[in-house]
Amino acid sequence: MKFTRLILGLSTVLLTVGLGGQTLSHADTTDNTTTSSSTSANSGSTVQTKALSKAYVVYGAGLASEDKDTVASALGVKSNYTALTATGSDYATYLNAAGTTDASMISSVALAPADPGTGVKVNIAKYNGSNNITEVTSQQYAMVATMAGVKDVIITVTADKSVSGESALTGVYKALAADRLTLNSQNTQAANGVLDATQPAIDSNSSDKKYPGKLMSAVGSVSSDLAKQRQNGNELATKADIEEMLQKALAKQGIANQTSSTQITNIAIALSQVQKAPVSTSKTYIKNVTNVADNLANSIGNKMASVKDFANSADAKQAENFIVQIWHNVVNFFKGLIGG
Repeated sequence: MKFTRLILGLSTVLLTVGLGGQTLSHADTTDNTTTSSSTSANSGSTVQTKALSKAYVVYGAGLASEDKDTVASALGVKSNYTALTATGSDYATYLNAAGTTDASMISSVALAPADPGTGVKVNIAKYNGSNNITEVTSQQYAMVATMAGVKDVIITVTADKSVSGESALTGVYKALAADRLTLNSQNTQAANGVLDATQPAIDSNSSDKKYPGKLMSAVGSVSSDLAKQRQNGNELATKADIEEMLQKALAKQGIANQTSSTQITNIAIALSQVQKAPVSTSKTYIKNVTNVADNLANSIGNKMASVKDFANSADAKQAENFIVQIWHNVVNFFKGLIGG
């Protein structure tokens, strides 16, 4: 019986390692949200409920075919990345903004799984030595994607010509959908509202490299508090309430005097939409957005992620091979006993 239990125990370990340490259930037991995947953006999950299964590259439909290889190189794309294309129709689907043409979808993104608990980290990569994402910062991308329900993903963004970078998140959401991780469109639209609302404040503080990280950290901390308030069954915060909360968060980051009252009002309006969105009913969201807000407080520049943040499949494979070898040794041992 001891031998039988040993074999069964090793079988369990082997199965777990073969799955990359993931459980079979996709449900988040601490999350009172929809956990089923769907091809419809309107019925998608409130928060990403399982890890990204593989790496993707999503090219903007406006990218010339002759430039794809150079863009892929800038993004660090490898042969195992699944390639997709983000279109104007995708932009309308995820961001509720009709009238966007394929030709205007210029920026491209790569997504790779990150280790659990990493959150969302974003690198903006240069194209032929130039940073062509002229407005949106890595810190904005990271927080906005988190507000849309994304977690534990490394995103790399680039473009072959100067663009604002606003359409890049469309590629992120399309890749997640391809991986059966479709997000709720009310969340993605509310998150995009935060992107729009924070841009003027960042533009007016372009000389302060610390400002984007501090601003998005403050915005994330307020969103976390608003989600807690909603989940505690309290009334939704008013615009005035959110402005006051935001003022305090900005002061904590030392940038209150750098952010105008109009900018604060517009950001508060955008945050109120995030509070009303399904994402704010999720306990997992509170954990995710707080983690990213903490990471952003001291984040500077275009590179948030390093090599250590990527899910290390090589180490996982090495561990799997080790367990398989143990299994073979145990089987051979019992064969020897039986044969003897």
